[in-house]
Amino acid sequence: MLLVKSGGPAVFHEWVDGFAEASSGLEVREWDDPSVRDDNVTYVLVGQPVGDRISRFPKLKAIFSGGAGVDHLTREPTLPPHLPIIRMATHENAQTMGEYVCLAALGLLRDWRRLALAQERRTWDPFLGTRTARTTRVGVLGLGHIGLHALEMLRGLGFQVHGWSRSRKTIMDTTTYAGEGELQPFLAASDIAVGLLPHTPATSGLICQRTIDWMPHGAGLVNAGRGSLVNIPDLVAALDCGRLGGAVLDVFESEPLPADHPAWTHPRITVTSHVAGFATRRTRAAYVVEGMAALERGDSPPHLYLPDRGY
Repeated sequence: MLLVKSGGPAVFHEWVDGFAEASSGLEVREWDDPSVRDDNVTYVLVGQPVGDRISRFPKLKAIFSGGAGVDHLTREPTLPPHLPIIRMATHENAQTMGEYVCLAALGLLRDWRRLALAQERRTWDPFLGTRTARTTRVGVLGLGHIGLHALEMLRGLGFQVHGWSRSRKTIMDTTTYAGEGELQPFLAASDIAVGLLPHTPATSGLICQRTIDWMPHGAGLVNAGRGSLVNIPDLVAALDCGRLGGAVLDVFESEPLPADHPAWTHPRITVTSHVAGFATRRTRAAYVVEGMAALERGDSPPHLYLPDRGY
């Protein structure tokens, strides 16, 4: 039996339809179904915090995350450390996230925020740009499934691309940086920095006054990974003094974003409502079925995370 907690009861029928298409014999039940016996649950798909309930499933084989991140699971102190977690890393999610990153990078390049404010004020504001994609260096923080796809899409638009990750990665025709010791040269070479990192103690507040000062004067920032990456007061101060030229933010530590948050009205910040990457429930259901089949064969599915090993 697969137990689902993602999207709520109102959309559960979409999960049922998606799983029925991908696997005719799979029993799928909603998380709060009172008739579910804990000892019948062998897999769970969860997109929100779940408390200690997962620890009460004696026959649970694996957890499927409803999204690309796993921090909503790993922060639970009662999570059994031996249970494998499979990240949701569909091609559809990588494609939509790549589209958002390209949109944001082009928006910073052509100062779309200034154009939007001019329309809001009904002000005719013609101005010339200072660079093109071919003369703009975009650095991607995070070189996982999504980061690699975003790099290739940015390259297709003509941007000069490079990447940073916590551990060394080799990518053909791409300069890569790794670890804390190479973050400064990475940011110094980034006219636009794109955050696609997961939430970890090491990434929390990584973009702050100290690291912003490493970036070129007037650089732009895109954050579509986790809100904890960016120290918002430091970002606003850098935008106010012209140290940075603009920011596009899709994720925040507190969501929905409070109405009095300074990002809503800042003239150099574009806010979007955690919409950067998505995959349909049909696509995610097929991905989960493939992962379950791999586990039943004794294979390791792609994008596997083992809490007791940290990878």
